Amino acid sequence: MADQEKKQGAGNKRPEPMVERSKFGVPERRKDPVAEEFRPPVTSTELSKGPAELVEYPGPKVNWRVFIISAIIILAFSIWAIVVPDSAAASMRTAVSWISTNLGWFYVLTVTLVVLFVLWVAFSKEGSVRLGPDHSRPQYNLFTWVAMLFAAGVGIDMLFYSVTGPITQYITPPAADPQSAAAIQDAVVWTMFHYGIAGWAMYALLGMAMGYFAYRWGMPLSIRAALYPLLGKRVRGAAGDVIDIFALVGTVFGVATSMGIGVVLLNVGFSLLFGLPEGLALQIALVLVAVIMTIAACTSGVDKGIRLISELNLWSAGAMMLYILVTGHTSFLLTAMVENIGRFVFTLPERTLQTFAYQEGGADWMASWTLFFWAFWLAWGPFVGLFLARISRGRTLREFVIAAITAPVLCDFFIVSIFGNSAMEKVLGGNTEFANLAVESPEHGWYALLEMFPGAPFLIGLATLSGLLFYLTSANSGAMIMSNFSSSIPDPSVDGAKWLRIFWALVTAVLTVAMLVAGGVTTMEHATLIFALPVTIIAYLVMASFSKVLRMERAEREGTVMRRKTVAAHGGAAPEKTWRQRLAHLRAYPSNKAVAQFVDTVIHPALVEVKDEFRQLGYQADLTTKPNAETGIDENTLLVHMHDHRNFHYQVAAVEAPVPAFGARTVAREVDVYFRLEVFTQTGTEGYDLMGLDKQQVINDVLDRYEAHLSFLQYSSERDLASVLTPPPPTTGMIPQVPKEPEKPNREAPGEAGGDEKP
Repeated sequence: MADQEKKQGAGNKRPEPMVERSKFGVPERRKDPVAEEFRPPVTSTELSKGPAELVEYPGPKVNWRVFIISAIIILAFSIWAIVVPDSAAASMRTAVSWISTNLGWFYVLTVTLVVLFVLWVAFSKEGSVRLGPDHSRPQYNLFTWVAMLFAAGVGIDMLFYSVTGPITQYITPPAADPQSAAAIQDAVVWTMFHYGIAGWAMYALLGMAMGYFAYRWGMPLSIRAALYPLLGKRVRGAAGDVIDIFALVGTVFGVATSMGIGVVLLNVGFSLLFGLPEGLALQIALVLVAVIMTIAACTSGVDKGIRLISELNLWSAGAMMLYILVTGHTSFLLTAMVENIGRFVFTLPERTLQTFAYQEGGADWMASWTLFFWAFWLAWGPFVGLFLARISRGRTLREFVIAAITAPVLCDFFIVSIFGNSAMEKVLGGNTEFANLAVESPEHGWYALLEMFPGAPFLIGLATLSGLLFYLTSANSGAMIMSNFSSSIPDPSVDGAKWLRIFWALVTAVLTVAMLVAGGVTTMEHATLIFALPVTIIAYLVMASFSKVLRMERAEREGTVMRRKTVAAHGGAAPEKTWRQRLAHLRAYPSNKAVAQFVDTVIHPALVEVKDEFRQLGYQADLTTKPNAETGIDENTLLVHMHDHRNFHYQVAAVEAPVPAFGARTVAREVDVYFRLEVFTQTGTEGYDLMGLDKQQVINDVLDRYEAHLSFLQYSSERDLASVLTPPPPTTGMIPQVPKEPEKPNREAPGEAGGDEKP
């Protein structure tokens, strides 16, 4: 080898790549150190290095570059809009006109691809992958989780557009005669479409990507971590900062738009209830209320109170809908809702790709409606996606996506249909004055509808309370997410500094006031459409990154299946036992003490023997023992290092389980839990119990798992695509492989491999 390298160095011609087989049967190739430093990960072993490469500091730390640049962009825009509002409004109108004419198709195509992508993830075999290790389970029950999904993604803007939207589409439809039968059929459906699957698909995309990398791979809960498989270490530098700036600026504009629409609507409600004069002064006062509530939540530790407000929000909105349904034309509202949902379902593909290219004025309509809403969802995507990820640990990708695009969407449909059809009933009854008011002044039109119901003062008060709660929860949670985006936070359960939340609450308030001064709701729509454009780039990058890592998951699953018959499938049968062992196991519910003794007398000696044998055969093998803080029982982890490939990981850890309350044998006991000794690989538990086996059976199980691991590596190396766990392509030939230091498991298990080896 040395002579060969001398000959190669003597010539100018670059040597042909050399490929050899290691003792593991996997190709080992030489790498160019310069190219390798920033190369994106192509194997799950390399992906497991993400937490170390993404985190510079162990605790939360302000990312000053993201913080300063984002703040300058937003404050500069705010000052411009306040100082020269007419010029700002005119410039944004020009920009929106250009975008709608030249890039409207791009927004439509982006949202369509996002919807198709999340559906592909949900219904593919990788849909069973969890947001966390394979043994993780959801923290919240289904009802609570769905309720939080709804609360996260719905803002006061839905109330605003639920009346003006259907009436506008009836009077000035995009592709039908005004006030015709065709316009009636589509009036409410267009608003349902704009608050339907498209927006929640965007939330689902970013939420599942951030949650997957945070909980399954131990990376920070951030957009840049979701792009690590695509960009590698670059996400920690300028490239990652640019991504975070895009996400942060888009989020601020999205939240500011929702707050601006909220104060415009609540401005009328407070005027009706308390006789306060409508206008900019009252709107600014409402913005200050949101800031004060956010500061109070940060400084007095009333986060539980904010959560209580969120739950009260759901109850008040439900009470308002029920009141309108009961006191209104109930049969018409329910009949129309069924027809609206049916028409939405059967026309969804056509509407999703509709650009009105052949309609006169189609670009203007798209800019005012579909493109604005798509931009709105894109701007809110990182914000809501991060929250959804926080509450969804342990869920499978399939249930996450399906729940996100069904349960909250049905709630949205209920609100839009109840309000929209109540308004349409008045318009179809000949109330043209109300129709014109709802189009020209949506906030007055919304309250005008409420005044037509029995007990109007009560309903107006309830509606204003519900709108205020929507408004306050969006403002507070928005400030929290902004503080996270402008920080580097290794722990997904930790939020940014409180002073950051206060700062972003103030900045969002300034931006909201600036857009109100520069033209109100129309200016907000234009600003959202413009500043959401960079977020579309994030959506494409996340889809590319996530599809790459899902191919890694597929390779691992398929490689695991290609094993010898003696090897149990993942989560399948336990090692072979005698019939007496099986019967004894069915009758045994061992205590903590009994399991600890079995670990010391059987498990640890067996793993020591295997480790010693590996070392005698020339392998680099380590056995570490570490007590579990919760059970007090030692966890034993055997690592066989595979150089540049995924290490073999065999961990035995005690897991607490409830004693069954049924069976043929009555068990007298003082406690209702027992302990299982489960085997953990890098992807989580294998699902079986080692208690009751002898030392030879434990050794056999280790070797079965090792053979399965070699099958997986062999399968991976035979694939041509680098994104399917193939080792990186050859560069300049072979060099000797240097053993590496032991690594931690790349996925969470009950305890980390570490500690001193037992004597």
